[in-house]
Amino acid sequence: MTCTKEHLLPDLTPDSRRTITETLSNLTDYLRAGPDPAQALALFAPLVDEDTGLPIQLGDALCALARLLQDHPHAPSPIQVNLIAELRIAARELADQHVLHYVLDDLRGLYGKAVVSEPRRCQCH
Repeated sequence: MTCTKEHLLPDLTPDSRRTITETLSNLTDYLRAGPDPAQALALFAPLVDEDTGLPIQLGDALCALARLLQDHPHAPSPIQVNLIAELRIAARELADQHVLHYVLDDLRGLYGKAVVSEPRRCQCH
């Protein structure tokens, strides 16, 4: 699927990025308060989804940043090339965290609750 302008999210702003981190902080506080495990797993599941979860999304964002820096018109210095390679390594390491999805599946099985995460609207890869 090709993303068109109407499928893209609004421009990121400092406030929208702050909202993302505040939401994660709120989830952490909620989990520390000791909610029902099935409800906690239901809230957590989309975050570690094997296709659209945070590890995959952050890994994709790091790859996109590395590509942007590599393709920038100014020729990268050897130090920049090494830093770009480090971004790509970090991206792969994050993507490897997709195993969390399977761990969560097993946990949901223990609590007898099936949770379905919502699919992403746009697959820009």
